[in-house]
Amino acid sequence: MRISRAASLLVGPTLAIADLGTANPAFEEDPTPAPTEAVETAPPADPEESDLIEGGAGEVETPPTEVPPKDPQVPPREPCEPHYLWESTANHKKYHKGVGPTHSNYNGTSRTAKSQFTSEVTGEVGIAVSGTLKAKAGAAVAEIEQEYSVQLSMKLTAKTGNKFTVGTPPKYTTNAKYGVYRLKTDGYSQWVYANRIKGVKHSATLYTPNRIGWYMWETH
Repeated sequence: MRISRAASLLVGPTLAIADLGTANPAFEEDPTPAPTEAVETAPPADPEESDLIEGGAGEVETPPTEVPPKDPQVPPREPCEPHYLWESTANHKKYHKGVGPTHSNYNGTSRTAKSQFTSEVTGEVGIAVSGTLKAKAGAAVAEIEQEYSVQLSMKLTAKTGNKFTVGTPPKYTTNAKYGVYRLKTDGYSQWVYANRIKGVKHSATLYTPNRIGWYMWETH
């Protein structure tokens, strides 16, 4: 099967349109396809890392065991509460984490048809981590929000009953998957000692929930 063109479409949880039966997908004649947010070239990408761990990371800060570096400053710096900080180094595109099955609808007519989809599963999507996250997850999310001027969440819930419609070209199949878009961010955790000297960097990649929505792509 050749993948022709695809798009990601983000919708709010209260968009109301006609339902789609999974056993018998339906479509209506409609010459005007629904607008899309962006044009893609493939179905939702799987996480690049194979060792993602969902949620729970970085909730307890354990001081490092390495010898703290010497403070070259004289006089000494103002003391602070020792803690792990998170520093972001790069952010990437948003990755879609699907909840529930992929819906598909084939348009066998000679005109653009309106495909209609409804989410069937409720699922919670949290933060995914690859590497070592030493800082508290909440502190990391707050830093990423400030650094890149985005709104993120510790977790989001994609719910049953969200409805979505889009135009399907003649002889094409529209595929749609409901879930959560997460922002991929690279960075590192670093222990800050009482004298404000910073310790060893621990690199990590975070996938942080950004918003709920559908991902749509077409095959021919």
